[in-house]
Amino acid sequence: MNESNVPPEDEERAQTLARELHEHNIRYHVHDAPVISDTEYDRMMRELQELEEKYPALASPDSPTMRVGAPPLDSFDAFNHDPPMRSLENAVAEEEIFAFEERAKRFLLQTYDRNVEAFNFTCEPKLDGLAVEVIYRDGFFHSGGTRGNGVSGEDITQNLKTVRGIPLRLRFPEGGPAPPAYLAVRGEVFMNLRGFEKLNRERLEREEPPFANPRNAAAGSLRQLDSRITAARPLDAAFYAVGRVEGFSFHSQSHLLESLPEWGLPVSPVWRKCANLREAVGFYEELLSGREDAPYEQDGVVLKVDSVELQNELGSTSRAPRWAVAYKFPAKQETTQVEDIIFQVGRTGAVTPVALMKPVRVGGVEVTRATLHNEDEMRRKDVRRGDHVLIQRAGDVIPEVVAVIEERRPPAAEAVPMPLECPICATPVERPEGEAVVRCPNPVCPAVVREGLRHFASRRAMDVDGLGEKLVNQLVDSDLVSEPADFFALSKEQLASLERMGEKSAENLLEALERAKKPALARFIYSLGIRHVGEHIAEVLAERFGSVGELSRADTETLTSVHEVGPQVAERIVRFFADPASGRMVDNLLSAGVEPQAPLKAAEGGSGEAPFSGFSFVLTGTLSGRSRSEAKAAIEALGGRVSSSVSKNTSFLVAGEGPGSKLKNAESLGVEILDEDAFERMLAREKGS
Repeated sequence: MNESNVPPEDEERAQTLARELHEHNIRYHVHDAPVISDTEYDRMMRELQELEEKYPALASPDSPTMRVGAPPLDSFDAFNHDPPMRSLENAVAEEEIFAFEERAKRFLLQTYDRNVEAFNFTCEPKLDGLAVEVIYRDGFFHSGGTRGNGVSGEDITQNLKTVRGIPLRLRFPEGGPAPPAYLAVRGEVFMNLRGFEKLNRERLEREEPPFANPRNAAAGSLRQLDSRITAARPLDAAFYAVGRVEGFSFHSQSHLLESLPEWGLPVSPVWRKCANLREAVGFYEELLSGREDAPYEQDGVVLKVDSVELQNELGSTSRAPRWAVAYKFPAKQETTQVEDIIFQVGRTGAVTPVALMKPVRVGGVEVTRATLHNEDEMRRKDVRRGDHVLIQRAGDVIPEVVAVIEERRPPAAEAVPMPLECPICATPVERPEGEAVVRCPNPVCPAVVREGLRHFASRRAMDVDGLGEKLVNQLVDSDLVSEPADFFALSKEQLASLERMGEKSAENLLEALERAKKPALARFIYSLGIRHVGEHIAEVLAERFGSVGELSRADTETLTSVHEVGPQVAERIVRFFADPASGRMVDNLLSAGVEPQAPLKAAEGGSGEAPFSGFSFVLTGTLSGRSRSEAKAAIEALGGRVSSSVSKNTSFLVAGEGPGSKLKNAESLGVEILDEDAFERMLAREKGS
């Protein structure tokens, strides 16, 4: 009898069951070649569960029984991606695909003097699920999280363990390369149509509302705090990329897709290496023709330059790689009737016609309104009140009117003219020459102010936690806020007096506003809502000018000399800072205590090594003085790198309240541990040095 009092025959049987169940999972989910029935699989699983319940020492972290789920969590921790998980550029027409290839060729020629006649592409179906990252250490499942904003998502480790297609231990193939010691794989968790329909039938029988579509079902299943609920859902997975990898190199995308299944990791059900773009388009057309018969939802094909060497040379923009594009399938369409046409005013004053329609479900989502984009589009499509129309969700997200069904037009169908005055403030509207958009020129139009305030507080701008659209509306309607600086003058009493805003919520918001007073300069520039200045251009401007003051003094010539800033963008920036109202808005924000933080390179004039250069930080637990994203931004501003997991290469672990297993890992590896006070002292010292 062994030390844990487990009879040898039971220990051997448990090991055999675990090994065989792992292999059956791989056969079923990776190779689509099961050799036993579901009933036999379930019988083996029950036998292993009974043995582990009788002898707890037999249970291991990678046991197949871990798929049944764990007790509920109170909340999800953050999960950081290293490097970030970038979005993909979308294309909806064949000419856009060829334009994508031409841009890639031109970039290589201009940057490396490298002339590429044609790329090899690896093409994969774009599965409609939830993007995730899963980390394996020494061949064993370690942790996993959602994509989130690409930099940080939610730690859903327990839920991912319940997805049968995701192995808890990797396979070490005979005669082939072993999996890397550290492997972060990225992919999609999705629900096939058969499983989705079965799940919805069961929910209807329990008088529960059905899920709108498989993607919503998959996303909702993975974000359950009780992983036992996730375990009961028919989820599957397919991996298509890697993040950080130690001890192995992939020379191409096709090499990656061939290697992952060897280690037991499922990849896209069908994929193809194409010798040129024409072959890639042929693969797209092949999948499109079989779209309705596919066993899972797919909304397009992802084309990737196959060579990793070329991928590295092409690099990425701030949002997407230059070597990949998602060629989207035509959106699913439905017909309905236009009941009215109204006009909405956005933060830049754009007056947009919107069709209000009889409710209709498009791609599993109920749609009651659709954008008509602008006056020219409304006139070109000749959309009238009372018309029957064909609508679609553009990119399967934004509803839009495709065309009018003229043979069903009722005699009383009425054309709706564009307003001559702003529908909100009655200021005469303008349509600048050469532009398609009619605008309200009134900078204090209530709609412009309201939308500008929402933008200022939004996650991609100042990222004020708790200051969402509904609360902004309340503050504006209560005359408590009329410009961004007013947010920072709010009192606890004012906030607590609002509907559904108690004293504790008021305190939390005031703390979030205080933390938001030191935004990254790029975020601050973006939050100002300057036309044509998106997140990427804001980063470029922050890097070049280093302060709001320097940017505000730049003339058109200086601005256009900055790479990626064109004449139109430069003109808008100059006009923004020349406008007295905009100048007052910025001055009032600075007077309210907002201190935009310059990028380190700009702050130092591009000289000298960053204080945290070469240092890797891991964050765990809850910090009282900063959000996780703020702490990460502070580290990166000083040249450091933030990783999601502890390794021998970690320089510091920053431990807040309630640290998890990362603290034990750091202690065992001898990593230096900083409490919050020590971390703040280090930041203050390096900023002042």
